[in-house]
Amino acid sequence: MVPEAEFRSYHGQPILKRPVWHEPHMPLYLYLGGVSGASSTLAAAARATGRDRLALATRLAAALSGAAGSALLVAELGRPERFLNMLRVIKPTSPMSLGSWILALQGGLTAAAAGSAVTGLLPAAGDLAGAAAAVTGPLMATYTAVLVSDTAVPAWHEARRELPFLFAGGALAGAGALAMLTVPRAEAGPARAVAAAGAAIELAAEHAITHRLGIVAEPYTTGSAGRLLRAARLLAAAGGALAPLAGRHRVLTTASALALTAGAICTRFAVLRAGRASAADPRYTVVPQRKRIYGTLEMP
Repeated sequence: MVPEAEFRSYHGQPILKRPVWHEPHMPLYLYLGGVSGASSTLAAAARATGRDRLALATRLAAALSGAAGSALLVAELGRPERFLNMLRVIKPTSPMSLGSWILALQGGLTAAAAGSAVTGLLPAAGDLAGAAAAVTGPLMATYTAVLVSDTAVPAWHEARRELPFLFAGGALAGAGALAMLTVPRAEAGPARAVAAAGAAIELAAEHAITHRLGIVAEPYTTGSAGRLLRAARLLAAAGGALAPLAGRHRVLTTASALALTAGAICTRFAVLRAGRASAADPRYTVVPQRKRIYGTLEMP
């Protein structure tokens, strides 16, 4: 019998270039940007319902995590002027261009809202900036999913339906976890609810990715990406289950928050490594193309 043919590329070279993003810069940027976006939305809701302590903590979290994420992005780019160059134009068809503007707007709005909350100056302007940040927040939490999926990298592109939900869930879980740690338990009820909901969304999106993509899901379940994603699944499940109980004791609060934070970070590292693995193996490019052309994995 003729042995099954192996998938090979020209001269043994990968069909696609591997993503050049570095660790820990990009995974942490993806996490911190999501936390900034979700925190700003949670801050606006807390302010609107009179939960001033929660509003203050989440405004600060949105501003500080956004600033830290921006610093990591600049470090990844190598030179600060590269980020400034991306702000010279607005290109609606480019996720990178729109994302740069979303990041710039989010950073300015959250800084203004946090500055007003801390100093007590210009409260009306601070509330207006906080309300505007609640609009840019969801975009900030999910635009990175569009950015990575709008590529030829199979593990990212084929998961384009699920990645926004995966990133949004992790952002909500991370923002809720941070608020749980910085707000008195008696006032952190909304944060616990947001954290639990985020964990549930993250788990549902991860399950959809690993069960819908067929062969392209392999990089998410094998190697270092698979180990990280399994750890993220356990951490998100544990943290989400503890979140409703976290109001009873500080130990439960800390355990839930740390598990949710670690799970969201592990997910970002897993997504980056799965993308690298799928770009390096020609199978993940050839098989989906063949299926789209011929409707089957076999050549006619």
